[in-house]
Amino acid sequence: ESQNNNGDYILPDAQELDVQSRKSSQRSPKKRGVKRALTVFGVIMAMAVCSVCGYFGGIYLNNRAQANSAGTGSDTSSNNSNVVYMSSNKTPVSSDNNETLSVSQIAAMAADSVVEIVVRSGADSGYMGQTILTGAGSGVILTQSGYIITNNHVVEDADSINVRLRSGEEYSAKLIGTDEKSDIAVIKIEAENLTAAVVGDSSLLQVGELAVAIGNPLGELGGTVTDGIISALDREITIDGENMTLLQTNAAINPGNSGGGLFNGRGELIGIVNAKSSGTDIEGLGFAIPVNDAVKVFDDLVEYGYVRGRVDAGIDALEISDTATAYMYRVSQLGVYVYGVDSGSSAQSAGLKSGDYILSIDGKEIASLADFNSAVDAHAVGEQIEISVLRGKTVYDFTVTLTEYIPQNQSSAV
Repeated sequence: ESQNNNGDYILPDAQELDVQSRKSSQRSPKKRGVKRALTVFGVIMAMAVCSVCGYFGGIYLNNRAQANSAGTGSDTSSNNSNVVYMSSNKTPVSSDNNETLSVSQIAAMAADSVVEIVVRSGADSGYMGQTILTGAGSGVILTQSGYIITNNHVVEDADSINVRLRSGEEYSAKLIGTDEKSDIAVIKIEAENLTAAVVGDSSLLQVGELAVAIGNPLGELGGTVTDGIISALDREITIDGENMTLLQTNAAINPGNSGGGLFNGRGELIGIVNAKSSGTDIEGLGFAIPVNDAVKVFDDLVEYGYVRGRVDAGIDALEISDTATAYMYRVSQLGVYVYGVDSGSSAQSAGLKSGDYILSIDGKEIASLADFNSAVDAHAVGEQIEISVLRGKTVYDFTVTLTEYIPQNQSSAV
């Protein structure tokens, strides 16, 4: 491979050949007579001509067979593992497992698998009636039959979900399942023969390798491609009270990119974009859910509508982190409170009540919602936890048995 002036990796043309000449060792000729010498020379020349013709003929037939097998331009040849993408003009873009494609080649390979998502929800605005709220994000097609992965926060509480393909076609989408903890959701459109992303292996990533983000920044620039590198692996980030282990990249990410794809140098999906750190003088801090984690959640949501094995304490916890919020809820301390207790849960049977101030779980101090979630998640379904709370001026201890979390509202948005 070679590099152009921009530093992009350029693949050699499929028709180019690297012919290496070799010189055989020469021996001093013996006197055999002119006639025999000419005969031997003729035989050698004939064999050489046959070999060259056969060599170039084989290349011609192989290239012709690849071109004829291109079909619609979205499938790969099963007989040639090096061909990872076939463009619309039937010119193969080839890469072996260790070869990096240029950003433009990655975009050509992966952009059709990334979609724009527009959601609408109704909000009660009091005496003025209902206000329609609109949001936008991105998603990645994972199956040709229309299953799309995105972020939970993109489609959360949506009354309607619309998807626009790169071709401009628009579809209404059905909500299949969501998982707040991993910030993953699955939606589906009724379409066939879609271009699905090639899923990579995020466990093989290395810091410094190429990363390409494709999404819908600002909700109106669908198909935008930005490039950078993998800046860090296994970055511990807390988002909305959930501790998440994410990939970090310096590829430009903006609102609307959420749910879009992060691709490696071979055009494989390696992450689902879900966050950007913002603020004065902060740039180049984008994060993505590793695809290995995302696909596990995707599979459960498609098959069951929820992620199996998630534990539930039967408590809705609320973090009070500033004095304004404390004043609004009329509490005197910052920290984590029991906001609600599920009816019929072990927490209700144990005696926990709304308004209890959570001090500790299993003896570990709880100072934030992230602390609460981490303490609960450290256990499996069927195990018990010890929760200490402050109610009024009295400390109470409760034993709660954890159950499996099954979302109660799995109704589909259409």
